[in-house]
Amino acid sequence: MPGPANPSPLERLADDDVAAIDRLRETYARLRQELGRVIVGQQTVVERLAICLFARGHALLMGVPGLAKTLLVSKLSETMSLRFNRIQFTPDLMPMDITGTDILQEGAGGRREFQFVPGPVFANIVLADEINRAPPKTQAAMLEAMQEHRVTVVGKTFTLDQPFLVLATQNPVEQEGTYPLPEAQLDRFMFLIELDYPSEDEEVQIARTTTGGSLPKLASLLSGEEILKQQELVRRIPVPDHIYTYAAQLVRKTRPQSPTAPAWLKPLVGWGAGPRAVQYLILGAKARAALMGSYMVRLEDVQEVAVPVLTHRVITTFTAQSEGIDARQIVRRLLAETAAQA
Repeated sequence: MPGPANPSPLERLADDDVAAIDRLRETYARLRQELGRVIVGQQTVVERLAICLFARGHALLMGVPGLAKTLLVSKLSETMSLRFNRIQFTPDLMPMDITGTDILQEGAGGRREFQFVPGPVFANIVLADEINRAPPKTQAAMLEAMQEHRVTVVGKTFTLDQPFLVLATQNPVEQEGTYPLPEAQLDRFMFLIELDYPSEDEEVQIARTTTGGSLPKLASLLSGEEILKQQELVRRIPVPDHIYTYAAQLVRKTRPQSPTAPAWLKPLVGWGAGPRAVQYLILGAKARAALMGSYMVRLEDVQEVAVPVLTHRVITTFTAQSEGIDARQIVRRLLAETAAQA
């Protein structure tokens, strides 16, 4: 007897993939527990960082100083047996300070020759700390590495090791001594992850945890090879056709020139999200589904990743700014309206 004409998404997953998703869910639970030994609260932030890692996307963390952004990223890399480098962005940082450069050195036989010395971008996880404190020329040095996973120095191209993840931290642009990131670079980040102040109970727990002895060393849960396999697994998570349509329609409604954009949005938005936003909505939903132990993408997975995917891709107008309306509010309202119509 012939099988069904339209098999369900679950039937399209191999048995090995189903078992691998179960293992990934268990590993993610252990990762959250391990990070909880050092990081108080921030559960949503941890989830979104994990989504970026397994979806092969980069993340921009934004929050005022003192919210443990740097500590969170360094401890995340500690749980994964990955090479970690931190780049402190400053106004005098040069592009070659990131990518590396040729240095004249004495080789065999006393002959002097140029030798490439890799910069800190040659790592598995790169923390670009306070990325908006460097001028745009230096910020742009990260673009090729983030998009192509390679760097070009003095006409030579060098491929970066995999997995490769850039986690940048940013202070609010209203603070003194910061440079707003160019839109082209913002679009390279899969997520904009905003950190808020902890609750009173969490702040008390932070004081207890960090004012005693040294912080504990976290256990290594994943190797680089295992992460690459999980990244391939995430790409194989099935997506129903109506989810693709929903993601595309949601993104198109952020564009004020689109006929499907709501009337209230048009005077508030100058530029909407591009096609890369649709890609990241689907990839983010796939990664979240796998981390939650689901064997297919659900509508709620797309809705959960919509705010961090779209917020930094919606450019508000002066009208919105004068009324105190930011991109996150616009995305949340748009998401609520589209969810009600779904």
